Amino acid sequence: MSTTAINATRPKTRPQPQFKSLLHMQAIVLLKLLWDQILSLEYAQITDILRSPSQVLFVAAEFGVVDLITELFQSYPDLIWRVDEHDRSIFHMAVIHRQEKIFRLIHDRGAHKDMIAAYRDKNNHCILHLAGKIATPNRLNIVSGAALQMQREMLWFKASLEYFLACSLFDIIRSCNLSWFLVEKNVQPLYKEMRDSNGRTPRMLFSEEHAKLVKEGEKWMKSTASSCMLVATLITTMMFAAIFTVPGGNDNEKGTPIFLEATSFVIFAVSDALALFSSVTSILMFLSILTSRYAEEDFLRLLPQRLIVGLTTLFLSIAAMLVAFGATFCIVLSQRLAWIAVPVAFIACIPVTLFAFLQFPLHLDIIQSSYGVGIFA
Repeated sequence: MSTTAINATRPKTRPQPQFKSLLHMQAIVLLKLLWDQILSLEYAQITDILRSPSQVLFVAAEFGVVDLITELFQSYPDLIWRVDEHDRSIFHMAVIHRQEKIFRLIHDRGAHKDMIAAYRDKNNHCILHLAGKIATPNRLNIVSGAALQMQREMLWFKASLEYFLACSLFDIIRSCNLSWFLVEKNVQPLYKEMRDSNGRTPRMLFSEEHAKLVKEGEKWMKSTASSCMLVATLITTMMFAAIFTVPGGNDNEKGTPIFLEATSFVIFAVSDALALFSSVTSILMFLSILTSRYAEEDFLRLLPQRLIVGLTTLFLSIAAMLVAFGATFCIVLSQRLAWIAVPVAFIACIPVTLFAFLQFPLHLDIIQSSYGVGIFA
């Protein structure tokens, strides 16, 4: 069949999810059939196929093709010991290219992980050194914002420490429910002080490689905090002034609000207080971000958690402010235009909804990065 004929048979529309799933299943079946044919060859021929025209095993690890590697391991377990021209195994490649699914396969290898963890490449880099190197741009940009990118890099480095710095004790620790603090105190110093050909420990290499990203993360955090803090300050100012200039005025004799018994006034008072307290909390959170020391460890939990609290309280303050506005509107116009309360309520929902849609992706990314199941779960 000619190329033109093949192209003519291809669907013109975008593939549906069911079609993609079917293609994936067919690709796996085809992979198994091809690999069964390859296994019938001599050992030297199998080696040549895996080595040329490109090292298919390491390319699969680079791009995270976990189905291919799993199938190869199941039928040809010795592939786990393969290294490339830089003496790096596929798990070294998984760390370099931040492919957590490939990296996770090492836990199915049992005692093999102890020996693989000790592998060093031509630059005397162990897996911890490679975790200390900054990720490639295409993997770094899977999360938005320099601060979240730095957080993901810290998660990778921390996870690599936990998985590899006490390989021989991993099963004991898990079965005895010991803390990783004990492992770090007694076993990890040996691995932490491993040096490459340039005399750098994994931590030194991490700090050197991520110095620029730390500065960019600091700039991103401060810019976000400054912008949000300005909005929170304006809300605080308005809500603080509003409680002293209540709608409808005060009784000249008693000094109490005229509409004190009205339901809309109670809604106004509660929402005004909620907006005030939420905005003040938001200001304190963003202020703590601006005055942070911005150490590498701060990007792991401290700064993201403060940003989550700041954004959440800012959203609450905006919502409560608009509720207070709607209640005030009803108090002022309740005598003549009672029907206007409903459309005003709907219109007041527009800014809140708009803010939620604009900030929700960032908010969700931070929450998933900070409180999610983790990279290797």
